[in-house]
Amino acid sequence: MHFPDHPGLSGFSDGDAVTHAVIDALLGAACLGDIGTHFPPGVERWRGADSMDLLSQVVEKLRDDSWHVGNLDVTVICETPRIGTRAADMRRLVAERTGLVPGAVSVKGKSNERMGWIGRGEGIAVHAVALLFRDTRGVEPHAGTGRAEGPPQPG
Repeated sequence: MHFPDHPGLSGFSDGDAVTHAVIDALLGAACLGDIGTHFPPGVERWRGADSMDLLSQVVEKLRDDSWHVGNLDVTVICETPRIGTRAADMRRLVAERTGLVPGAVSVKGKSNERMGWIGRGEGIAVHAVALLFRDTRGVEPHAGTGRAEGPPQPG
């Protein structure tokens, strides 16, 4: 999401820290690694990529693996821009890409009270938490636990 009169962030893709945090939360909740595992920095294919398109790809991957997003909680920590004035728009955009209703997406802003690098306006921090549900019908149970086994992990 673009904030007028704010320089934004730079990054290998589009520097969208909020969407990157949401992607990491979704992948982490499904034990599928992180954004760099799926969209490695330095790979030209991902240079300048639209993070919302990456989010759509992650949601599709989760659905292919029988995961369903329950809700998302996002906290943006920065001095500027002020998140509260755009939180509803951010909720709507993330909800559209994840297949959720806006009421299942929480976006809130917090100040760092002018402390540290965030307080000096040198960057922002974003925390995101995702709740996923898995449809385990047709998924082989993990031997000895009765739980569904996820996709194979690297290494």
